Amino acid sequence: MSDKFYNLKHFQFLFSYFTKMGASKPIFRDLNAEDPEPEATEIESLCVNCHANGITRLLLTKIPFYKEVVLMSFSCEQCGFENNEIQSGAAISPEGVKINLRVETQADLNRQLVKSDYTSIKIVELDFEIPPKSQKGEVTTVEGVINRSIAGLQQDQVARRIQHPETAAQIDEFIQKLEKLKDLNSPFTLILEDISGNSFIENPQAPKKDRNCTTHFFKRTKEQDHELGIFTPAEVGNENSSGILHRIPENEFTLEDLEGEVLQFPTNCSNCNSPCQTNMKMTKIPHFKEVVIMATSCDTCGHRTNEVKSGGGIEPFGVHIEVLVNGREDFSRDVLKSETCSLQIPELELEVGPHALGGRFTTVEGLLVAIKEQLDNPNFSHMFGDSQTAESKGRLEEFFKRLQEVLDGKFKITVVLDDPAGNSYIQSLDDENKGLKITKYERTFEQNEELGLNDMKTENYTSD
Repeated sequence: MSDKFYNLKHFQFLFSYFTKMGASKPIFRDLNAEDPEPEATEIESLCVNCHANGITRLLLTKIPFYKEVVLMSFSCEQCGFENNEIQSGAAISPEGVKINLRVETQADLNRQLVKSDYTSIKIVELDFEIPPKSQKGEVTTVEGVINRSIAGLQQDQVARRIQHPETAAQIDEFIQKLEKLKDLNSPFTLILEDISGNSFIENPQAPKKDRNCTTHFFKRTKEQDHELGIFTPAEVGNENSSGILHRIPENEFTLEDLEGEVLQFPTNCSNCNSPCQTNMKMTKIPHFKEVVIMATSCDTCGHRTNEVKSGGGIEPFGVHIEVLVNGREDFSRDVLKSETCSLQIPELELEVGPHALGGRFTTVEGLLVAIKEQLDNPNFSHMFGDSQTAESKGRLEEFFKRLQEVLDGKFKITVVLDDPAGNSYIQSLDDENKGLKITKYERTFEQNEELGLNDMKTENYTSD
């Protein structure tokens, strides 16, 4: 079944779903005992094996750590052919993702792994690569990736041993190398690179930093955007054509208009993907800069989000902020954490990446509460549901206990903010900046690359 055919079925499913439900329930819902019979749509479709008519069943749900998904199951009563597939139902991430995992122990082999259709998988030590779009998206483990690779190589070995014995012998030798990886006689490196940004590898030490796994986000190229079906307004249609998008005339919205009123634009709920409205307003933080405040409220599932983005561009230097939190006065400090800012609390062995909490304008106490609420989210605390071990559960409970003691003021901590874009801020309580250390630094090449600054042209940018 082709991707084009699936897209048609996906559209038919959404249309029939809204017709039947009237959007009275969230589109993507968790599977639980309170909702034992979620809506599944059946579509008559062609069997690719015998060309008779079979049935495709589609279900929209959510997988922890992996956004929304469309589960598809096809079965043919004529020949017995069956096919199951998973596709992402969420919006494409603004950036691609590259995940490097050093596999050293059995626990690393058991890590949960989510890959999309656009994910390439590499095993560095064997110079082995699975190209993107060669396998469908799936939820598996690191060991499951190896087993699926072995199964794929073994698929035509019987015929190959007769027709091309030398090639078959080489493949058998390589299969043995893949089998030995599972014995962990020596560590190996697994790399996932996904231009859609919808891949993930579990951190078994959460909420502590993952020492064996690093994640890097990157800007997609023009060709990669086109592969995902993303086009610029100029590519879709200019202002003189009847394209889908059109250019906003210059000075249609002045700065006074933006600062003086709340703007609204349609979007989709980040929790259930139902249509909703996002409110946006520009304002200025005293002694800092202009920011854009965005708030979304979903009438379908009740989910609410608030986010703050810098309205003043990227600063010339990055900023590293350390604040000692030792009492109620420190809890009341105003904090602006931008979407490019990472957070650390050394006393709790906690490290939060820049994309985890998003942009927020809050207090130190509000920042700690937000961390607790996000970690206490069922999608996180259940760690893929039944796969959660007693060790990981106990570690998370101990972390919550210590974090609550911090909120109760029982011991002091140091909150460290590091923002390469320089758009984060913590309020100073006095002229001497007691308990507060702010350091500005030159960004590295990698940080500039992640911010998209290395290829930015600020002079003669209209020329070729």
